[in-house]
Amino acid sequence: MNTDTNFASGLMWFRRDLRTSDNATLQWALRSCRRLYCVFVFDRDLLDPLPRRDRRVEFIRESLVELDASLRQLSGAAQAGLTVRHGVARGEIVQLAAHLGVQAVFAGRDDEPQALARDQHVATALKAIGMVFETCKDHVIFERREILTQSGTVYGVFTPYKNNWLARVGCAQLQTHELSGLTDRLAGSTEATGVPTLQAIGFQASNLAQLNIPTGMSGAQRLLDDFLQRIDHYDSTRDFPALKGPSHLGVHLRFGTVSVRRLVALALQRRGSAGAAVWLSELVWRDFYMAILANFPHVAERAFKPEYDAIGWDSGPAAQALFTAWCQGQTGYPLVDAAMAQLNQTGYMHNRLRMVVGSFLVKDLGLDWRWGERNFAKQLNDFKLASNNGGWQWVASSGCDAQPYFRIFNPVSQSKKFDPDGKFIRRYLPQLAGLSNKSLHAPWLAKPLELQAAGIELGLHYPLPVVLHERARTRTLLRYAVVKKSARPNAAQAADATPR
Repeated sequence: MNTDTNFASGLMWFRRDLRTSDNATLQWALRSCRRLYCVFVFDRDLLDPLPRRDRRVEFIRESLVELDASLRQLSGAAQAGLTVRHGVARGEIVQLAAHLGVQAVFAGRDDEPQALARDQHVATALKAIGMVFETCKDHVIFERREILTQSGTVYGVFTPYKNNWLARVGCAQLQTHELSGLTDRLAGSTEATGVPTLQAIGFQASNLAQLNIPTGMSGAQRLLDDFLQRIDHYDSTRDFPALKGPSHLGVHLRFGTVSVRRLVALALQRRGSAGAAVWLSELVWRDFYMAILANFPHVAERAFKPEYDAIGWDSGPAAQALFTAWCQGQTGYPLVDAAMAQLNQTGYMHNRLRMVVGSFLVKDLGLDWRWGERNFAKQLNDFKLASNNGGWQWVASSGCDAQPYFRIFNPVSQSKKFDPDGKFIRRYLPQLAGLSNKSLHAPWLAKPLELQAAGIELGLHYPLPVVLHERARTRTLLRYAVVKKSARPNAAQAADATPR
């Protein structure tokens, strides 16, 4: 980065980087400007379609309060805080930049299609009034075409991408972006009047506080401190939803209240830790999916592998009824239903369960993976287009890595393996709590006397299975026959097909 000041004043546009610590774009903007104003926009293009109680909006709002306080503390001036606007971002940014009379606007790069279109609009409008729009890599370690094959092409399979990623990552990528000696450049503005309430932007409180989801930089730090005590066992606990295995930092990575560089550095420091190595692999998957979206933007609408667009998914009223049952956790398969209850109640779903419910939707119910993708986009606190799309195409076998079409998760086997004592199922489906561990995973196979003793009448207290897995599996293999030859993986690719 250039340490010389190029501009008399600039505007830092916070987006998915809601922190002051190790923020590459903020450091770059401060180095480039003698005075720097800071802004966040509650973008109505994104917010207007959302329900009025949305955990993500509340998470952002609470995190902004901490960000605003941090900026004021760093600057030493109470007025040098965050300007917060509520409107269409592509217009608000240009209007504010013109009002402040800055020469440049700085923002972290975002390769989602809608964001790229927005940023192009902003860049063009700023150029028309004599200002520049500068973007900076911050929320990934490697972006776009930074990791390529020896022939100069983008990787389409994860394992070789990961090997190259690990070989190249080093001090240059993990450099901490300190603000020391620069914070006096944070400028005060009459526009920085504090963070508006949820009600002021048309929203109401969700159950975020009741769920005890910590927000902001301090919340990310608390979760990280807790996870670092468990990270060495992550490899053996991460697949069991009843255990405290994951870091739960997904929403913080999504909104940038924690630096991905810091997380990668911490994982790399724990050499010899199998848990840390597996967790690091998950962070590499994150980069991988973002690179796929940046280089193959068609995945946002269609299959990565075009031949999979030929699959005939079920449609019509019967398919819609099955989709509704899946969304509401009423499929008759307890692990699937408990996972959907977790999502509906908390906005979170354990990673193993995302694969189970995804496979069930696509390969048991025969429904288009895009239906599930859209549902998750509405529900997940940590929703990211790249990761969500990548995960759904993974379970549909249509994605960039080599998950073969004939790998179909058995929801009962997955339940017995990863929730053997039924602790997770009983937490979210208390109506089944009276069943034995043996019967809990497939209640329709329980003996009538056991069901009666547990106070359960199938079809009344809990649904019968909407499909039978073995029959559905047969239909899926026929459905995927249109891509059978081209979808069959070779031996090297098969290693990537193992469920994560």
